[in-house]
Amino acid sequence: MGLFDRLLGGKAASSAAEANAPKKQDETFFLEPEASSSLGDVQFMKRSNTIRRTFPGTVDNPGNKEMVAEVASMESRIEKRTEGMPGTEVVPDVINLTGGIPKAVKKTFAQTMSQAELDQRMKGSAMGVNVPGGNAAIKKEQEQQAEASARQQPLSTQQGAKPGAIDPFKSMAKDLRG
Repeated sequence: MGLFDRLLGGKAASSAAEANAPKKQDETFFLEPEASSSLGDVQFMKRSNTIRRTFPGTVDNPGNKEMVAEVASMESRIEKRTEGMPGTEVVPDVINLTGGIPKAVKKTFAQTMSQAELDQRMKGSAMGVNVPGGNAAIKKEQEQQAEASARQQPLSTQQGAKPGAIDPFKSMAKDLRG
């Protein structure tokens, strides 16, 4: 029967114990926020510290730069910045006489160009790119190619040779030797 006593008797026993117990008075009290915390020394955390940072200069802005800041747990304030640090730029007062009115746009129109001028422009600028000697070297090379093609035997005479003949190779070797 112990099983049923526990199930049914537990509720009855606890309610009887509560009824017989004397009522306690409410004794509530509050601690100060600093006394109730377990953060450690609060006064140490509340004090302000002075932090001094130095930076090297740059090529554009030589010299050592310095920033001094006063930092507390709840606020921070920058006391000193040397010239050249971010936030120290002085904005000159510029008087704008136009009052925000933009300048009038200059209208330009395309002009027609002759075919000869177009051809001259197309061949003139892009031909000498990345070539030692520029356009003069290119013209000289073109002249040499024209002379070489004039000196070369006509194609019809080369085709008339017998198949397997080495005469064209001999003539080419002579041209290479000089």
